[in-house]
Amino acid sequence: MVGSVFEAEATMSFNGSLANGKSVELIMAADEESFDPTAVVAEPVPEVVEANEVIVEKNEKREIVMGRNVHTTCLEVTEPDADDESTGDKDAYMASVLARYRKTLLERTKHHLGYPYNLDFDYGALGQLQHFSINNLGDPFIESNYGVHSRQFEVGVLDWFARLWEIEKSDYWGYITNCGTEGNLHGILVGREVFPDGILYASKESHYSVFKAARMYRMECVKVATLVTGEIDCTDFKAKLLLNKDKPAILNVNIGTTVKGAVDDLDLVIQTLEECGFSHDRFYIHCDGALFGLMMPFVKRAPKVTFKKPIGSVSVSGHKFVGCPMPCGVQLTRLKHINALSSNVEYLASRDATIMGSRNGHAPIFLWYTLNRKGYKGFQKEVQKCLRNAHYLKDCLRGAGISAMLNELSSTVVFERPRDEEFVRRWQLACEGNMAHIVVMPNVTIEKLDYFLNELVQGRAIWYKDDKIQPPCLAADLGRENCSCALHK
Repeated sequence: MVGSVFEAEATMSFNGSLANGKSVELIMAADEESFDPTAVVAEPVPEVVEANEVIVEKNEKREIVMGRNVHTTCLEVTEPDADDESTGDKDAYMASVLARYRKTLLERTKHHLGYPYNLDFDYGALGQLQHFSINNLGDPFIESNYGVHSRQFEVGVLDWFARLWEIEKSDYWGYITNCGTEGNLHGILVGREVFPDGILYASKESHYSVFKAARMYRMECVKVATLVTGEIDCTDFKAKLLLNKDKPAILNVNIGTTVKGAVDDLDLVIQTLEECGFSHDRFYIHCDGALFGLMMPFVKRAPKVTFKKPIGSVSVSGHKFVGCPMPCGVQLTRLKHINALSSNVEYLASRDATIMGSRNGHAPIFLWYTLNRKGYKGFQKEVQKCLRNAHYLKDCLRGAGISAMLNELSSTVVFERPRDEEFVRRWQLACEGNMAHIVVMPNVTIEKLDYFLNELVQGRAIWYKDDKIQPPCLAADLGRENCSCALHK
């Protein structure tokens, strides 16, 4: 395992020295007595109010209030004094702010469980590159006039994923995106360009970016029902396909849904399309593999995501399982499709078929660095660890009488939403309705899970000490066999 962000605070990526020669650690030490962790770490959040300005009770679920900008937690930008001699004080102030912020990051990282980010990495060796503005413009495979780029790293990463998803170098096109959503936007855009009159099909538990793409591209979109596991319901899919047999199908297939980590059965989806009379030249499949797209190849008995099957594109996030410190992603599609998107850009002396213009040139280097250090065997070990720890968490939750579910191919454990919203925010849990989930990533250890479980069990003893309040029934969300409410336990 590569180094952890939880290591001693004296360690700091990119060299912990400041422009004025002072050390962040020295300033932190000098400021230790006046530092109040609760004042910084708690990240004060304004109370959420309803439209009628009634304050929401502590244990009620917070609702998102639109159209209300909040500035109470911002760090104001102040203009430097005209006197050059005062800049030393300004540097010291900024160093102190950053040192406090780093403490906040360390604390919040220790209580990070609900979102699929691998926080176990160490890229200190790449600190020497932070002084360069690296921009990957245009087509990764075509030289541009712009020379400060990392396309040589980008193509190396793309070739690695091409081998993983079984497509020849001469048959694919791809690029390093700025996030997983961009990968979905690009994949669906390719599908629309191949089939301008096609209908987009996506299960109701698909990532919100899929439906964002439908709105952006003015595409007709049909939501498909899901099974209790979160997997696409191919019976409903078949019924909806048969209603639109005259139009091509553009389908988003989930390689791990957002909330339940469900993996759509790609083979059954293809079989359903064929049974409904859709030949391979009348459908386009985009595989959203944001998190599990990189884990699936290393899970025994898992169905393969491969371009040997009639799929059009695959995308995966780089800041999730890989552990890149900035949002990024990988998008691959068939080369034969990309001409519909490409255009010559004289300004760049290149072609372009990407969503964005400028692309983060540092991201491919971080990905390249990790792929070289871990390789297939390293990722396989991390996947096995995540699955073992996920089963441990699910078993402990069920043993404590808490409703919980874990899909066979997943490391996302879905369980009863904690009643206390402060607890939810402390552990940064992702919630939907009466469900919450923990995504077990390589940085999530058994010790961290035990720490969480102890707090959760203690909390439930307080939340439900009054028999008038009972834990919610999750039979409809997780299945009767996974529900531990008073009726089903």
